[in-house]
Amino acid sequence: MALATLDVVVLDCPDPRALAEFYAGALGGTIEDQGEWVDLKLPGGAQLAFQEAPGFVAPEWPRADRNNQQFHLDLKVEDLDTAEKGVLALGAKPLDAEDRTRTFRVYADPAGHPFCLCVC
Repeated sequence: MALATLDVVVLDCPDPRALAEFYAGALGGTIEDQGEWVDLKLPGGAQLAFQEAPGFVAPEWPRADRNNQQFHLDLKVEDLDTAEKGVLALGAKPLDAEDRTRTFRVYADPAGHPFCLCVC
């Protein structure tokens, strides 16, 4: 028997509204802004939230000398090229997207959190 159920994934960031708008542009959904905390209600019932974090330091994408990724989101897409154009237009930055033969590409959101676009 489970002790709990997952309610929401919360991302710390310097500007909760801006990051919610980025993910709303990528995933759809409805933004509910409460200032230092912003909810993004996604189609299908899932939810992301964004919390203002003074002094926020973005995670670093893993390198040979350190692995400070912390966590990442996998976003399922139908077409990598189309989704890539969309997230770049929303403000994402490529982290590991050069290998065009893989079924995923890695980006950073505007606050620096890594995420992958994945064709599954």
